[in-house]
Amino acid sequence: MEAEVVVVTGLSGAGKSTVLRALTDIGYFCVDNLPPSLVGSTVTTCVGGGIDRIALGIDIRVGAFLDAAPEALKQLPKLASNVAVLFLDAADDALVRRFSETRRPHPMLSEGPAGSGRPRDTGELLAVVDGVRMERARMSSIRSHATLAFDTTHMSVHELRRQVVDTFAEGSVQPHMTVRVMSFGFKHGLPLDADIVFDVRFLDNPHFVPGLRDHTGDEAPVREFVLASPGSAELLGHVEGLLQFALPRYEREGKSYLTIAIGCTGGRHRSVTLSIELARRLAADGQRRIGVVHRDVSRPGSTRGGVG
Repeated sequence: MEAEVVVVTGLSGAGKSTVLRALTDIGYFCVDNLPPSLVGSTVTTCVGGGIDRIALGIDIRVGAFLDAAPEALKQLPKLASNVAVLFLDAADDALVRRFSETRRPHPMLSEGPAGSGRPRDTGELLAVVDGVRMERARMSSIRSHATLAFDTTHMSVHELRRQVVDTFAEGSVQPHMTVRVMSFGFKHGLPLDADIVFDVRFLDNPHFVPGLRDHTGDEAPVREFVLASPGSAELLGHVEGLLQFALPRYEREGKSYLTIAIGCTGGRHRSVTLSIELARRLAADGQRRIGVVHRDVSRPGSTRGGVG
């Protein structure tokens, strides 16, 4: 089996976690913080198990094991048909700022002799910038083996993710989101995880139609009534058009999951029918995973008006 291997390395704070998440989203099997001595066996095991797109994260956290990295990188072309070593870098001031914003210690300032070589209890009071410079020197041997380098100094996480996708996605195809269409009732509150909300309470309400009140929107009598209601077809057309425009743009911004909520009064009739129909339309091209959730359809209906 031919395999593709991407080794993600570089300076702490330069965006390695963002890169590995992006690679995971486009189908790579990712292993982070891997001791270089295990690179060969990891790739061999993955390929033997049918995994042909592998990403390995190697950085300063492996401590003294880092010395074995150059030799491990030299051996990779013997194990995989396509090997890329991506080195992430950024200006010192950008890295210092990122550590300051996250309030996390630089790994070079917390390692003992087994790590970077700095004694743990010397009484030294080193600044983050010292850790950055020490790490830059320590990583120079790996930097010389890089086949690709990203300078993330002026990149946002979204821009970095887009660059990873453009570089490593098969055929340069953008990864597709998982989309969830949820029906709900406004009387029970807005869904907390909704990204987009549509209010369909202006459509005719089956709750007031004899014989329909006790049915739900996933049953034929209510479905036929709702889809035949004035404005229903036009609404679906507008919503579908808006989402066909927006979904690829959300994906390019790095969104992996999107929840589209459609609400009526009680969440049992109109919103259920329209959620099912909208999901069917969005799934027609087969490009995305589309799921449907009915949050309130099992809630008991009210005997008073204004439900549905």
